Amino acid sequence: MDAVELARLQFAFTIGFHILWPTFTIGIACFVAWLSGLWWWTGKLVYRDLMRFWSRIFALGFGMGVVTGIVLSYEIGTNWAGFSRSVANVLGPLFMYEALTAFFLESGFIGIVLFGEGRVSKGMHFFSCCMVAVGTLLSATWIIAANSWMQTPAGAVADAHGIYHVVDWWTVIFNPSFPYRLAHMVCASILTGSFVVAGVSAFHLWRRQHRTTSTIAFSMAMWMALVLAPLQIVLGDIHGRNTLVYQPTKVAAMEGLWDTTRGAPMTVLAWPDMQAEENRFAIDIPHIASLYLTHSWNGEVPGLKAVPRDDRPYVPIVFFAFRIMVGIGIVLVTTATIGAVLRWRGRLFETRWFQLLAMAVTPLGFLAVLAGWTTTEAGRQPFVIYGHLRTADAVAPVSAGAVTTTLLIFFAVYNMLLIAFFWFAARIALKGPSASITDPGSTRPGLDRSGPTLAGANAATPPVAGLAHAPGE
Repeated sequence: MDAVELARLQFAFTIGFHILWPTFTIGIACFVAWLSGLWWWTGKLVYRDLMRFWSRIFALGFGMGVVTGIVLSYEIGTNWAGFSRSVANVLGPLFMYEALTAFFLESGFIGIVLFGEGRVSKGMHFFSCCMVAVGTLLSATWIIAANSWMQTPAGAVADAHGIYHVVDWWTVIFNPSFPYRLAHMVCASILTGSFVVAGVSAFHLWRRQHRTTSTIAFSMAMWMALVLAPLQIVLGDIHGRNTLVYQPTKVAAMEGLWDTTRGAPMTVLAWPDMQAEENRFAIDIPHIASLYLTHSWNGEVPGLKAVPRDDRPYVPIVFFAFRIMVGIGIVLVTTATIGAVLRWRGRLFETRWFQLLAMAVTPLGFLAVLAGWTTTEAGRQPFVIYGHLRTADAVAPVSAGAVTTTLLIFFAVYNMLLIAFFWFAARIALKGPSASITDPGSTRPGLDRSGPTLAGANAATPPVAGLAHAPGE
């Protein structure tokens, strides 16, 4: 591979590894803030125990996000000098706003979240948890704004030397694809966090330990999944229609559609042959692609042949990544629906095969995010600024050997970091929430006993007389 391909591979690996942690921390930070609010409102110790437990796991993910995110800023400068030179006036301030607002907000309050409980009031602790959660959302907002500008550039013009200058900051930030991509990413992150909580809680239910805390967390997570999984499909549909307007070639690659077609079929599975400009072994359903892309039975969908060969992305990557994302979405919706049926029948917390299913789907949200990100980024090629700056013109004049060396180093170091994360996170998760000695349904002396006791847990679940300590706690 040449330097351009290696630089793309290195950035794909590092950004793909990094995106796991913002996805994780957005969802878990919101959950921790929710638990802190319930602890403040009701005074029930079970919410405090869950808050402490998930705060520790959140801290590990937050640290991984910080470490892997710093690398990207250097990589943009070293491997993508042409890109940095061209768009620094536009994207530089957006990245700085992310640091000044989101990162500083998270860093300023995370100490109170992790170490302030018992040292500050419950109201102040809840406020700090909310600030950390808001910080994760602000971080996603600025980064999605920057990336969306690369997908649908607006509000800036290039001079004779190819350097972009901002003429309207509002248009730069709120570019045509920004609201749809932000909603889709935030919903994906919270949905992913919901299934992480559900999976860990299902593990403890399956082992019949930490019964009360796991029942509450599992109930809350499955309620969130039931709302967010269908919502994510709706947001994906809206985002897809926006992409059809502004990036029709990307949509054509996602669908494996070569010719501009009215009543375009949905290709369920095929092998896109870029040389022959056709799909091999295709399984098609007539008209369905037009129906969900244009909301018309005979709507026209542009094909890949509408643009020159040199302006097309590598279709197989986009085609299969999109199907992985959609397939996982269907699995998550199905899981959430089954959970709702079991809850209605009073068996949500006792059905052991469903607990195994919840554990099995735990990582799928992360895989869907990676598949969606691959669809977005690979579908934009061969442009780094869609329709304006080609990727080949954005790379730095570095040798292929230098990029290969750093890629191998990153691969080794990042995998060691991932193993370390799994080691420490698994130890916390397997141990489970530290149990309170008091009755799990009681409040501290002098506090009101009103409010939910099981946060939506099924009433058919028998009460637990106390929270027993697991060995080693």
